[in-house]
Amino acid sequence: MGFKDISQIAGSAMAAQTVRLNTIASNLANANAVAGSEAEGYRARKPVFAAVMGESGGASVQVLDVVQSSEPLRKMYEPDNPVADADGMVYYANVNEVAEMADMMAASRAFETNVEVMGRIKNMQQSLLKMGEG
Repeated sequence: MGFKDISQIAGSAMAAQTVRLNTIASNLANANAVAGSEAEGYRARKPVFAAVMGESGGASVQVLDVVQSSEPLRKMYEPDNPVADADGMVYYANVNEVAEMADMMAASRAFETNVEVMGRIKNMQQSLLKMGEG
């Protein structure tokens, strides 16, 4: 496996982690979103990744889709809330903020790891060029 293949894998993994971080940010921004019906409520989103093997033997990470959570929304009785339905119920997003923060830390570390891989590839290439000088 050459430097180009490794760079492609690390680069695609960084792009995938960026999508993951953006989805987490969206979930956290909407964690306290309120709706008057279950159909209008915000549902947490998660990206779906896949490892894809290329024709030339290389690989990459692809984001196949961003899917909505199937967890039920939090339903609360708040008759004074302006968005409450006729029964006084409001529906809060099904975002687990603690789990999202833990996922954010994992995504950040995965991104940093791939940055480190790219840095090491650059160092190895520079060392290889220096060997050719002498």
